[in-house]
Amino acid sequence: MTLAITSSILKQVKSGDITRFAPSPSGYLHLGHCYSAMFTHQIAAASGQAMLLRIDDIDSTRCKPHFEDAIFSDLGFLGITYAEQIRYQSQHLDASQAAITYLHDQDMIYPCYLSRRELSDLLSAPHLATNTDQMLTPKQLEDRENSDMEPAWRLRMDHIRQHLHGLTAHDLIHGERYIDVNTIPDEVIARRDIGSSYMLSTVLDDHATGVTLVTRGDDLLNVVPVQRILQELLGLKQPRYAHHKLILNAEGERFAKRNNDLGIHHLRQQGMSKDDILHLMTKCRDNLP
Repeated sequence: MTLAITSSILKQVKSGDITRFAPSPSGYLHLGHCYSAMFTHQIAAASGQAMLLRIDDIDSTRCKPHFEDAIFSDLGFLGITYAEQIRYQSQHLDASQAAITYLHDQDMIYPCYLSRRELSDLLSAPHLATNTDQMLTPKQLEDRENSDMEPAWRLRMDHIRQHLHGLTAHDLIHGERYIDVNTIPDEVIARRDIGSSYMLSTVLDDHATGVTLVTRGDDLLNVVPVQRILQELLGLKQPRYAHHKLILNAEGERFAKRNNDLGIHHLRQQGMSKDDILHLMTKCRDNLP
């Protein structure tokens, strides 16, 4: 089965483009994942390259081995093929640490020792500080730096804005998009419990594996500005993007992992065949590109 990807999209795919499907083993794949995997697989076929598979497993509190096993099983069941070499995001956190060290040395990020409650209280109150490290007294900051508390790391946008101008991102579906760095807050690019983040690990992994065309749902359009900033700061290659529209359920909502009844794993347990599942996917109220 092939998707009805418009010729205007396929014409923009370059021979040799490298794509990837990057699920997180924090739940079972659902029909939305099925569509996204098939979309990427078809784009890869148009480029003449095998689709890469990456397991985004840096969140050890949510990612589970049985979900990972189900990813491989479901993709095989659906006939979605990928390159033999599989990349595990959790095996490359050293690259995140090196990036954090570099960005800190360049004064492009700063450590944030505030708890969630402190952040909520401070950010809701009137103040003059623009960076969260300025929301602590020098003594409080020193005490936390000398404790065993691991910080999160935030972009120091007041400094970054002086160096980055005219950022754009090219999307095969949404066109050329200008990124206004003045609207970007001090986003967290490394969580204290992981030492990285989706934002940081993704750009590093895409660069390391030579990804030239990032295909994913348009619910992730909002992460492009921060990822483009990181690409520029770290000297990484800029990929092109193809953010496809999301297929929707009968209620007009996007599929989510919490809807276990729509998981491929559970549909298979109900005795549905590959064709049954693909037919169900196409019947969903959707916005195909």
